[in-house]
Amino acid sequence: MDPQDQKQEAASSKEDPNGLPPDTPGDKKKDVPPLHFSKPGHSVDALVRRNSYAGNSIDPEVPRGAVDTGDGNEAMASPKESPCGSEKSGRLMLRIPSAEQLSYTEGTYVPSRVERLLAERQMRRSSTMHSSSSIATLGSTDDLSNRDSVEDLVQLSMEMTGRDKSENDLKGRGDLQRILIVANRLPVTVSRDPDNEGWRLEAAAGGLVSALMGVKRNYQTQWIGWVGFDTTDEREKDELRGILAERGCIPVFLERRTQDLYYNGFSNNVLWPLFHYISLKADLEKHAETLNEQWTAYQRANAEFARTVMQNYQEGDIVWCHDYHLMLMPEYLKAVNPGMKLGWFLHTPFPSSEIYRTLPMRGDILSSLVKADMVGFHTYDYARHFVSACTRILGLEGTPVGVEDSGRVTRVAAFPIGIDPQRFWTALKTPQVREKMAELQRQHAGKKIMLGVDRLDMIKGIPQKLLGVEKFLIDHPEWRDKVVLVQIAVPSRQDVPEYQRLGSQVHEMIGRINGRFATLSSNPIHYLERNVEFYELCALYALTDVALVTSLRDGMNLVSYEYVACQVDQQKGVLMLSEFAGAAQSLGAGALLVNPWNVEDMALGIMDALTMSDVERKERHKQNCLYVMRHTAQAWADTFVSELNDTQVEMKLRKMHLTTNLVHQQAIDCFARHKRRLVILGFNATLTTSAKEPTRKKLAPQLKRLAQVDPLVMNCLRKLADDPSVVLVVFSGSECNRLEEALGSLNIWLAAENGVYLKPPGRAWMPVQDVSNSFKWMESVQLVYDYFCERTPRSYVENRETSMVWNYKYSDPDFGKVQARDLLQHLWTGPISNAAVDVVQGSKSVEVRPVGVSKGAALDRIIAEVSASKKSTEPDCTAPIADMVFVCGHFLSKDEDIFTYFEPDPYQEREDEEAHAHADREALDNQELPGEEFPRVNVVCTNNELPNLTVVCSRDAANKGLLALSAAVLVA
Repeated sequence: MDPQDQKQEAASSKEDPNGLPPDTPGDKKKDVPPLHFSKPGHSVDALVRRNSYAGNSIDPEVPRGAVDTGDGNEAMASPKESPCGSEKSGRLMLRIPSAEQLSYTEGTYVPSRVERLLAERQMRRSSTMHSSSSIATLGSTDDLSNRDSVEDLVQLSMEMTGRDKSENDLKGRGDLQRILIVANRLPVTVSRDPDNEGWRLEAAAGGLVSALMGVKRNYQTQWIGWVGFDTTDEREKDELRGILAERGCIPVFLERRTQDLYYNGFSNNVLWPLFHYISLKADLEKHAETLNEQWTAYQRANAEFARTVMQNYQEGDIVWCHDYHLMLMPEYLKAVNPGMKLGWFLHTPFPSSEIYRTLPMRGDILSSLVKADMVGFHTYDYARHFVSACTRILGLEGTPVGVEDSGRVTRVAAFPIGIDPQRFWTALKTPQVREKMAELQRQHAGKKIMLGVDRLDMIKGIPQKLLGVEKFLIDHPEWRDKVVLVQIAVPSRQDVPEYQRLGSQVHEMIGRINGRFATLSSNPIHYLERNVEFYELCALYALTDVALVTSLRDGMNLVSYEYVACQVDQQKGVLMLSEFAGAAQSLGAGALLVNPWNVEDMALGIMDALTMSDVERKERHKQNCLYVMRHTAQAWADTFVSELNDTQVEMKLRKMHLTTNLVHQQAIDCFARHKRRLVILGFNATLTTSAKEPTRKKLAPQLKRLAQVDPLVMNCLRKLADDPSVVLVVFSGSECNRLEEALGSLNIWLAAENGVYLKPPGRAWMPVQDVSNSFKWMESVQLVYDYFCERTPRSYVENRETSMVWNYKYSDPDFGKVQARDLLQHLWTGPISNAAVDVVQGSKSVEVRPVGVSKGAALDRIIAEVSASKKSTEPDCTAPIADMVFVCGHFLSKDEDIFTYFEPDPYQEREDEEAHAHADREALDNQELPGEEFPRVNVVCTNNELPNLTVVCSRDAANKGLLALSAAVLVA
């Protein structure tokens, strides 16, 4: 901040305790009732005005008017018409600034999530652009069509990615964000050097390795992975750590047995087939013991990876875990460091919930993944399947941005991976590739070349591809001597019987087709079952007329990207792509999409590709090439990291709106300072344990009845009830006999049926209002509820004395929501259209109760009764019944008036707010977000019986440990 700004800010602070600027002509401040944060003096409208006028920044390191993008750069916030919000119903609606961005000056506003991400992406491009002219031509299809040579494409790629910069420009940049990449294998292969008895390091092959190599240009990277073999010699381990550190790698050492069960067993024999829609083995019972052993090894291996990460983690690092081998990492890492920036990405498909739910360990794996800040997939379909699995199996709430678990949101999004096209363009210029291209042209002169490059794997659809080619040759005999299929099958898992049978099947089919359609001069299929050198692959890509990608299920399939990148000649090739490959959602605009299970469709697709006009070929290739150039591996990594950084920003913003978990020690201190305490607790899901999903032995209503108060919690309640300085009240929607059975032995106030009935200590139940003649509606509502129970499997009805609840907690969540909407329409147009009832919607329930019934109304009656009793026993005492209130419960929205009952008077004196303004300003300067502290508000209550309260509220359901700790120490 420059000195002039500091002077202005200091002046504004002197003129107004809230940091407001002096009044200016024509700019009259409006008298808006202050909204209070969950902290003394945190008035929302004061916070808004301080930020919008005084320019106070939550982050003092970021200059005013800029946005911290998280990568050491700054982008200016663009001015908008609405600076900070709008007035609605006498209250100021606020867009709260994030902790990683500055607050805005007058006339500007805090950018939205999309605007922040777009600004950051533009800055990354601007920092790597060769010149401003490159930005103007970026992504121009006209520019692309004029660059057909390899040299032109390489130059265009350099302009788009900034790779024309010299390596010296990138050295010495210590401000780069550090990323710990955690994957099963390191990007290098380690082996013994037989010549000097040392170690030999070679670059490893694979799509993940090549995709993440580009991350090094924008980030400091450390790659953590398994070293590739087992060693117990500590000296060897130290040598390997030193050698690999020079390559930016950190080894993880696993014993041989653990590695085999974790990798070959659970990862590749259980998870990988299931994620590719290959069901678990039918004879699973026979292998149940082996499966448990593999699962244990999987847990041990993930724990070892997590241990290595924590040994090398530095505050501020991003931890990026990859693939199905490490699905337990988020839980292990977050347990140690909850504030860690953690992302997880899956490079395979994620199956539908109906397939995934067959996995015995389904819940444990999903519970771990939702601990990550962000979960990424290649396509939207995979992300949708993951969210569906979380809602159906874990019972979590799906949101537009991901999955919500008790107020914490895990962002779930699609990030299509790419390749480094310049690597292929550069290779095409080498003499080695050009010589191979000339050799292939002589070998297949006068023929159209079709190409397939696959691992010899069941999901790659090689048999389906061969059937399609065979059908094409049968239907079009004129092409039999004019086309050749070059099929490269890279061997995979040759020791597995299923893969051995697949290899035999492919050999048999190729022999049949070649035997039927071969001539003396050529065979229609040229088959290679081996690895192919990179230069040979580039030459094949460049000369191929039709590329056949026929995957039955594939995460992405980068072969299609590589083929597009190598098509640089005037005669562009055609990509025929399976609609079940993830790449179909990326390259579908320029590819011929086919169903590999439909042999007729395959044969027609091959014919269309071979006879396609030059104009259409070029237009399709232009679409695909533009996508491949834009969506590179570097762009994929940048986008994921950028979104992960912003996810933490969103999390901090969300915390400013939500009441956070109770801080035990602050509650204890608050309780100890006061002598007259009012403790208000919920019953269901607060004092009782949550009911589990119904099984064959127990029905849902029975489970709810069996939910008991934990003995430790009961002891704490008994101590509170015996303390004469404590008035203890328990609210519940359950029936009187249910509360009487659980808590009737305690000397406390009980409120049943949402406050319809009250039970003072040592007395009988009494109704709060006359409800004797108000239940004529129940019979007709019962008919509607029964009808929807029949239509909605696993839903049930709770019949209470004064209310009825239809609960679909254990039903399919999506279907349950649809049925709930339909149920509401039936209720409003039928049985309750003229009845004096309220309809209360819970998260997964619909309740009908008499009008005017709420826990807040019952609380007003309780306080009046307690006050009257106090005056009768102590007529000379003028002290209020309580100077401290503790409220904790999991209430429905209509019953939240228990909390609002103790909220401050919105029209209290302005001096109360100004008294805390200085403390507010200090908290903001120290980046202490209001929502991160214990929600404590000193208020003047409108109820005459409770003046000058200190209110402690928690909307979160109290678990056993929280309540036990709070209650046990509070009464000590």
